[in-house]
Amino acid sequence: MIGKREKRWFLIHTYSGYEKKVKLDLEKRVESLGLGDRVFRIIVPEEEVEEEKRGKLVKVLRKIYPSYVMVEMNCEEEIVEGNGLIYRVDSEAWYIIRNTNGVTGFLGVGSDQIPMTNEEVERVFKMMSNEKLDINIEFNVGDSVLIKEGAFEGEYGKVLEIDRKTGNVKVEVSTLGRNLPIEINAKNLEI
Repeated sequence: MIGKREKRWFLIHTYSGYEKKVKLDLEKRVESLGLGDRVFRIIVPEEEVEEEKRGKLVKVLRKIYPSYVMVEMNCEEEIVEGNGLIYRVDSEAWYIIRNTNGVTGFLGVGSDQIPMTNEEVERVFKMMSNEKLDINIEFNVGDSVLIKEGAFEGEYGKVLEIDRKTGNVKVEVSTLGRNLPIEINAKNLEI
């Protein structure tokens, strides 16, 4: 039984490093083949983060979903006996996207594409707009912090990167004579 037709966001898997090329190629193909009424927006979700490079704090763009491109397109809900609710995208649009150089497939199970939830899409757009969440982190990139929990409990490390949206911090610790970057939640660190 086929249900309503609606716009949904899907994740398209690409070869690593091909995200922007896939986006540009898809936009060209959608326009040249007149699929603008079925494929609406194509984005490479990125967020701006602060990183320390050569002793200086710089802002860089980091992919939210490496090796994925988000595509907003029409789909139809379909209830299939034994499988429940599945989503069907337009077959011509699916073929064009699937056969674009650098694309390895849709995120899904088998031949069934799985759309992103509204909450996932909202979170991605918040991250892209650099909308800050209410995570209060008392230290900065370059600070020395004490790790309070986990495998490196009691060790000190240097803050390399702070993600204020998720509260995760990349810390460099020295172990076995090597500097090792680890990611840890800010609540497990103190100055």
